[in-house]
Amino acid sequence: MSRTLHPHQVKALDGLRSSLMAGFRRPMLQAPTGFGKTVLAGAIVKGARAKGKRVLFVVPAISLIDQTVRSFWAEGITDIGVIQGQHPMTRPEAPVQVASIQTLQRRAIPPFDVVVVDEAHRWFEMLGQWMAAETWQKVPFIGLSATPWTRGLGKHYDDLIQVTTTAELIEAGYLSPFRVYAPSHPDLGKVRTVAGDYHEGDLSEAMNKPALVADVVTTWRQRGENRPTFVFAVDRAHAKHLQGEFEKAGIGCGYIDAYTKPDEREAMFRRFSAGEMRVIASVGCLTTGVDLDVRCIVLARPTKSEMLYVQIIGRGLRTAPGKADCLILDHSDTTLRMGFVTDIHHDHLDDGRERQKAEPRQKPEALPKECSACNFLKPAKTPKCPACGFKPERQSEIVCEDGQLVEMTSAKAVAKAKKETAEQQFIYAQLLHYARRKGHKTGWVNHRFEEMTGTKATYRLWGTPETEPTPSTLSWIKSRQIAYAKRRRPSYAAAAE
Repeated sequence: MSRTLHPHQVKALDGLRSSLMAGFRRPMLQAPTGFGKTVLAGAIVKGARAKGKRVLFVVPAISLIDQTVRSFWAEGITDIGVIQGQHPMTRPEAPVQVASIQTLQRRAIPPFDVVVVDEAHRWFEMLGQWMAAETWQKVPFIGLSATPWTRGLGKHYDDLIQVTTTAELIEAGYLSPFRVYAPSHPDLGKVRTVAGDYHEGDLSEAMNKPALVADVVTTWRQRGENRPTFVFAVDRAHAKHLQGEFEKAGIGCGYIDAYTKPDEREAMFRRFSAGEMRVIASVGCLTTGVDLDVRCIVLARPTKSEMLYVQIIGRGLRTAPGKADCLILDHSDTTLRMGFVTDIHHDHLDDGRERQKAEPRQKPEALPKECSACNFLKPAKTPKCPACGFKPERQSEIVCEDGQLVEMTSAKAVAKAKKETAEQQFIYAQLLHYARRKGHKTGWVNHRFEEMTGTKATYRLWGTPETEPTPSTLSWIKSRQIAYAKRRRPSYAAAAE
């Protein structure tokens, strides 16, 4: 039984019909993550079948075939065959066929009236040759993608259909809002750029450092709120390292890469959905074809690719019962470099000429700014942090005192010193509030402050007015209580013996 189409899905179908009626034979339909592409694809197939058309639905990987078939069944499309080796659903006579591009590369393709290409931003040379073949010129090839920004894609597709944006879907309630924190800032100065993105080997060396990996786990324990989480790593070694650190901290963490067997992958997803496993670390996977309830994204893989960035964050933007928002812990500085995913938009397909011009995409007017007190990434031109309420004070260029000559200090140095003092006061104020509420003494406040900041509480902090603790501070306090309890367990066991 098919589901009712949302207004933006109806609008997309209308746009597709208009494009085909206008004579376009290679339309690209952009459907942002969470748009309901599965429902839309089902509607396209059913529309073609209503006219007696024979349809081929192409997916970019063999692993997506069975998932696509299940999705079509859910939409009431059951007369389906699969083109793939000895697949049990091999039915050449079925009017709807599902195939991977890898299989089609190795065999003669039977005739079809309509071809739908899923995840069309993933380009294959064979696909271009197929679309250009004279015998296929009159057959519509309909591309579907959330990020149709691949260089040269406009040479093969002749129309771009856009009906909404990620920001509009969030505002309308079809996608989840998100919050971004930038807890660490990797040094990427020695990482080369190859084919428009960071060199993977250099990137792995920069990111797979013990301190950075440990910070991912520590930050998740402080801020992750025990949410179901996807962690995106650089390569297999990095992902394995992250998995090991999570497991060492007592946090169930799975691992997925391109070589993970389908049955192992499905078993892991079941444990993840059941709450038995809170985190999955991956490399080169989980950016497409995954519809799990993910409420936290850990971006531990810096990228210059807008497509990869948007696809990664999109894994956490689907709505779910009880989900207020998606938490993004960006350990890669990608958000600070590229802006929020809602800032990224292109209104045309790249036909290859932009590469010759070498003109980069115009960045947003202003990029997000990091709150110096809590690392929350706040929208540009937002002085007061929406997460913790901290508002930095404007600094003058020169600092001096009346009555004596003093050394002139750069505003940058002064600002840094004042920023550090303000951060410490904010942390101390939260601990004071918590201690009074729980009946702890000042010594508890000083010890916890030193744990959090690595510095001792000085007289400058005495008299700081109390402040309600933020959720991240409360999470950190709870993590210390749990760690303390775990340390005491062995002694209890020994005493019992």
